[in-house]
Amino acid sequence: MCGIVGYIGTRDAYPIIIEGLKRLEYRGYDSAGIAIFDGTDLKVCKTKGKVSDLEARAENEITKFGNLGIGHTRWATHGVPNDVNSHPHLSNSGDLVIIHNGIIENYESLKKELMARGYTFKSDTDTEVLINLIEDVKKQENVKLGKAVQIALNQVHGAYAIAVFDKNKPEEVVVARLGSPLAVGVGEDEFFIASDASPFLEYTKNAIYLEDEEMAIIRFHKEIKVRKIKDDSIVDPYVQELQMNLEQIEKGGYDHFMLKEIHEQPKAITDTYRGRLLRNEAIIKMAGVEDNMKKFLNANRIIIVACGTSWHAGLVAEYIFEDLARIPVEVEYASEFRYRNPVITENDIVIAISQSGETADTLAAIKLAKSKGAFVFGVCNVVGSSIAREADAGAYTHAGPEIGVASTKAFTTQITILTLIALRLARAKGTISSSDFRHYLLELEMIPGKVEKALQADAHIKMIADIYKDSRNCLYLGRGYNFPVALEGALKLKEISYIHAEGYPAAEMKHGPIALIDENMPIVVIATKKGHYDKVVSNIQEIKARKGKIIAIVTEGDEQVRELADHVIEVPETMEALSPLITTIPLQLLSYHIAVLLGKNVDQPRNLAKSVTVE
Repeated sequence: MCGIVGYIGTRDAYPIIIEGLKRLEYRGYDSAGIAIFDGTDLKVCKTKGKVSDLEARAENEITKFGNLGIGHTRWATHGVPNDVNSHPHLSNSGDLVIIHNGIIENYESLKKELMARGYTFKSDTDTEVLINLIEDVKKQENVKLGKAVQIALNQVHGAYAIAVFDKNKPEEVVVARLGSPLAVGVGEDEFFIASDASPFLEYTKNAIYLEDEEMAIIRFHKEIKVRKIKDDSIVDPYVQELQMNLEQIEKGGYDHFMLKEIHEQPKAITDTYRGRLLRNEAIIKMAGVEDNMKKFLNANRIIIVACGTSWHAGLVAEYIFEDLARIPVEVEYASEFRYRNPVITENDIVIAISQSGETADTLAAIKLAKSKGAFVFGVCNVVGSSIAREADAGAYTHAGPEIGVASTKAFTTQITILTLIALRLARAKGTISSSDFRHYLLELEMIPGKVEKALQADAHIKMIADIYKDSRNCLYLGRGYNFPVALEGALKLKEISYIHAEGYPAAEMKHGPIALIDENMPIVVIATKKGHYDKVVSNIQEIKARKGKIIAIVTEGDEQVRELADHVIEVPETMEALSPLITTIPLQLLSYHIAVLLGKNVDQPRNLAKSVTVE
């Protein structure tokens, strides 16, 4: 959440920052702002609303010229979304300017101290407290900006990624991070600052990712200096070459990033198992698993920690690991796990799942698990992310950039990775036969083609969406492997259309939700032939008896459910354990089309952020 963009160099900063902010819109935000040093003075423009609103206001309020600038998209934590609370924020003197992603938890006590020393505040934000604390330290200690930032950050508690500069010394920018991502793009006589690499991809492929509790002093015409915030020790920065290209983060002819990413799933799943699934050799090859096989085989249990869609992928993995590898699994909300004093031992393996690799609660859960001696395996999509660095080992999903706030290809690629791990462990433990193992490998290779076929129902699904777009409530039902898919389908509808939806195990319907069913209630039922088909048919009959409107996800050629349901969406047949990779596709499309028909902002739903880097 929140987006940071900055530039110092020989180009005009304004267009770079504005375009960079647009590329960070996927992170979710409610206001935007920019500060440009034009050679003689600092110009600031900010507004509640979108980057386009900022552009319109900047047209009349500030200069477009200047080689130093910072910009920000804010997701409100302290203070309502409005012009005043938007970033950047100035110090009382007007000399220092800051943008900030994160939360300063002890801002109230710091604010009281600063007010006692004569400081005044225009906003309700914790960020304005931080910039005035930096200014106070700079004056009281008579130190340069970099040292003032370091001293101030040692006094705050919370999470942050910041960029700060002094208009009286416009040849440098100070940046720092703790818990929120920050990348520095290194070009020829220029530097770029951003929450991720997307704002500067066309300018440079060289990037430095700051680690937690690191700060950098970026000076024009000089090498970047990186130090530890706590002890001032020098860090040798690692410059990595980015593999992402600009085309990957553009819409590619689709109306929305979400639709593009739904249709990218066949390729994303293929990219995820490519080089790992070697069917001709009948092996699965994953370095993170192979190098730690003894730990996996000796584990008493696996604990999966995640949030949101990643948590649903973890629920699918629970079925797969227990069914195939016969290892006990617990799936925990990372946000609850970190606070309930869980029982963790050295014989436990914790699998942490996160699309961004920056999810604050999941990171905290990792640190807790490691402090108890557990082995931590990370599953994420972003190379060099915090979870990738914190975990003892792990695997990347190779889904490519996911820009839409509502995850789609993250879900299917996470399930793909977790399935590969479960199959490899099952083979090592001898809990799966050679013939069954080969069958799984063959079927997994066929999944992208079957997902492609499921996507062909798009027009039919859009027609169904038009019928139910005005519903205010919706129930999603599934059994076994497809119960988590029902939860994920309901989440997608809630996230982007703002329609209330609940996912339930189909058998639980009689224990409460059945009271909601009437002729106005659409019920989405996953009723594929594999698994508990007869039981699900019985549930459909119970719904039908109460006049509920049934949208059924069925296996191709199904006739029994077709006779009972109001609408059917066919998907190709596959093994039960792999069915979530296919059954989730029509649910993603249904949510997408309902949201579009309602005129919602599909890629940036209200109140949500792509990467939740605060609690």
